[in-house]
Amino acid sequence: MNRSKLTRGLLLVSLMALTACAGVNPKIYEGSQPPLVLEQYFLGQTRAWGMFQDRSGELKRSFEVDINGRMVNGELVMTEDFVYNDGEKSQRIWRIKRLDANHYEGRADDVIGVAKGVVHGRALNWTYTLALPVGEQTYHVQFDDWMYLQPDGVLLNRARMSKFGIELGQVTLSFRKLP
Repeated sequence: MNRSKLTRGLLLVSLMALTACAGVNPKIYEGSQPPLVLEQYFLGQTRAWGMFQDRSGELKRSFEVDINGRMVNGELVMTEDFVYNDGEKSQRIWRIKRLDANHYEGRADDVIGVAKGVVHGRALNWTYTLALPVGEQTYHVQFDDWMYLQPDGVLLNRARMSKFGIELGQVTLSFRKLP
């Protein structure tokens, strides 16, 4: 193989790798219905059912989450109470602020720095780093979290969890407003 073909081949592989990492642009959902407004959807009581699958697709853990959302000083405060299938319980309290028509930022005690959210139409993309305790250690893992509001009020959520760019697994949730 001549040097020119090898160089073009390497460039093509590099370009494919870069575009694969680029992900979906949330703007493609602009105008999609119904529009997702976090501070409306999560106000009051919501329940979620979820699972974690490792990168091979094997179900490792399932859980239920009861969520209580309220507005405090212009921020959505969401208290999430988790119960896992092995009996473990945990709680996360999100403080979410709308920055403009399409951007949110969120904070929680186990989130490193600030979670960034971009919403367009029915879809929201959250990106953040979570301090995840596993046994005696805590790992900082990245989440690329997508939420999609359905016409019947169900909110579907899929998150890719990674470390150093290597996918560790996926979290899938389904949310439903409670009366």
